[in-house]
Amino acid sequence: MKMRLVFLLLTLVVLVAARPKAGPKQKCKSGPVDLVFLIDSSRSVRPHEFETMRKFMIDILSTLDIGLNATRVGVVQYSSQVRTEFSLKAHAKLDTMVKGINEIIPLAQGTMTGLAIKFVMDTAFVAEEGDRPKVPNVVVIVTDGRPQDRVAEVAIEAREKGIEIFAVGVARADMASLRAMASPPFEDHVFLVESFDLIHQFGLQFQDKLCGVDLCVESKHGCEQICESSPGSFHCLCLPGYSLNEDGKTCAAIDLCAEGKHDCEQICNASPGVFTCDCSAGYKLNDDKKSCTMIDFCSFGNHSCDHECVSVLNGYHCRCQEGHRLLENGKTCQAIDLCAEGKHDCEQICNSAPGVFTCDCNAGYTLNDDKKTCTPIDLCAEGKHDCEQICISAPGVFTCDCNKGFKLNKDKKTCTDMDMCNTVKHGCEHQCVNTPGSFYCICPEGQLLQEDGKSCGTCKSANIDLVLLIDGSKSVRPQNFELVKKFVNQVVDSLDVSAHGTRVGFVQYSSRVRTEFPLNMYHTAAEIKAAVMKVDYMEKGTMTGLALKHMLENSFSESEGARPLDRNIPRIGLVFTDGRSQDDITEFAKKAKEAGITMYAVGVGKAVEDELREIASEPTEKHFYYTTDFSAISTIAENLKLNICPAESQGEIEVKDPCACESLVEFQQATMSSLEQLTQKLSAMTARLEQLENQLLSKK
Repeated sequence: MKMRLVFLLLTLVVLVAARPKAGPKQKCKSGPVDLVFLIDSSRSVRPHEFETMRKFMIDILSTLDIGLNATRVGVVQYSSQVRTEFSLKAHAKLDTMVKGINEIIPLAQGTMTGLAIKFVMDTAFVAEEGDRPKVPNVVVIVTDGRPQDRVAEVAIEAREKGIEIFAVGVARADMASLRAMASPPFEDHVFLVESFDLIHQFGLQFQDKLCGVDLCVESKHGCEQICESSPGSFHCLCLPGYSLNEDGKTCAAIDLCAEGKHDCEQICNASPGVFTCDCSAGYKLNDDKKSCTMIDFCSFGNHSCDHECVSVLNGYHCRCQEGHRLLENGKTCQAIDLCAEGKHDCEQICNSAPGVFTCDCNAGYTLNDDKKTCTPIDLCAEGKHDCEQICISAPGVFTCDCNKGFKLNKDKKTCTDMDMCNTVKHGCEHQCVNTPGSFYCICPEGQLLQEDGKSCGTCKSANIDLVLLIDGSKSVRPQNFELVKKFVNQVVDSLDVSAHGTRVGFVQYSSRVRTEFPLNMYHTAAEIKAAVMKVDYMEKGTMTGLALKHMLENSFSESEGARPLDRNIPRIGLVFTDGRSQDDITEFAKKAKEAGITMYAVGVGKAVEDELREIASEPTEKHFYYTTDFSAISTIAENLKLNICPAESQGEIEVKDPCACESLVEFQQATMSSLEQLTQKLSAMTARLEQLENQLLSKK
């Protein structure tokens, strides 16, 4: 390939020298030109090939009119880097220029053609380096191979700055790269020399271009509209309103509308290089000939709308005032009755106005603050009634009733006492004593009335601290766990629960232990029962030993509500389980009883009897319960007695020897007798007052 380059340059020299001339001193009389040779000195160009390139440049220059006011020449060589050998202003004479060419030392590296074009554009063709304004800039690129960088973009930039580029390739030079570098038309600016027969074309045509031939006149330029000559070349132009296509010859009409280079609000009508504006249907063009305004069809006065006319694109529509709706004819308006349409939220009565409504209430009701709902007028609550005992309210009216143990008289207002001991199953174990509207039970001498208010015994139940250990393992199942909670509440119902009386704590266990509520959290049976029903079922395993440990170390601690040991409040633990423990219970069952805790064990289903007996306190028969079915545990709750009556109890309520209560029983009986006498006198006085009231009413 390098040999071909040498032969090309030698042939060009021969052809240039052989071309007919007017005489040995006659020079090409072209107009002023700034010419730069951009020569490839990569390592693929061998020394003797580079010498041939020197001679090629010198022979070309010998045909030109060299001078500061004629043709100026610069030389730039490139490989992986770019170097200016001499600039456009460096030499005014041919001999010094030839001397500079002969002193060039090749760079012998890569082939960075794009970098070289950028260098020439930015550095060679500048005023500081001798570039003249309004003088054509010409670059002749001679290369023997494919560029190692991008050339297309930088070549476009150079051409846009007015630089005319000739690309000469030898042998394996890439035609696509040459065309990317060269100026159009490519047939005049691109040369790929593959044989000696074609070398003379570049020398002849290049010389013709620089010697002032008017190619617009003397050649087939191919310009569609306008051809403009320049020294040794030409370029095509277009008429106003047209732009030059990429082929550099044909022209296309400039469509300012399509290019978005207009300020029409709606429609742009294009003609070459100009445009006019128009409007869409239903709009009119404003005086500025650019913007549009919608046509107001309502302003024509023929709309026939009942209420309002609203202009829209290409027409109008009618609109009704608030509280009205437009009928199907599109013009007439009708008041909206929200009450009739059911579009209201009044509880009782809806009063309609166009598009709105107000609420009211029926007789016997009053409208609430929300102005929607109604509340019955409660004459009972407001004291407008004359019932002796119970007033039952209905909206705006009332009826009378009597307390338990009384019956309503014929006047439907007053009440008469009933003898409860003779009319109801009072359940008193010994004797029933009637009181107005009720009764109470008394016991024989030497016995005390128990907590149920009916049975008699030698002592009352003591105060206790009770902790319930409830098995919440997976085997219990959710529906049975609800039965267990009801079992717990049955136990609670049998206790005297209060802050100073019996205290109850609840612990659930499975694979872990969770305190649902400690001893000091709730102080009434109602609170405890409500809390029990809210307990969530844990599921998983059965760690009864871990639960006993938790009860001993935590549940019966004073921090969780257990009362100090020196107050002798009995401590009771109740374990409820349905299966075998997955851990050892022996250690903490024993420690619990050694700590003075009375242990009860309740088993159901697959509970292991030996484990239950090991947990229970002595005597085992009184502290151990078992049933095969969860449905029977309510029976256990009825039979389970947690009441203890120790003589040494020092709780808030001290239990005394029943034999010391004779005077108390006598006092109780005497007091009840006096109360009964007073009740009878009160009834007589009430009847007398009623009689006097009726007499006064009859006189009126």
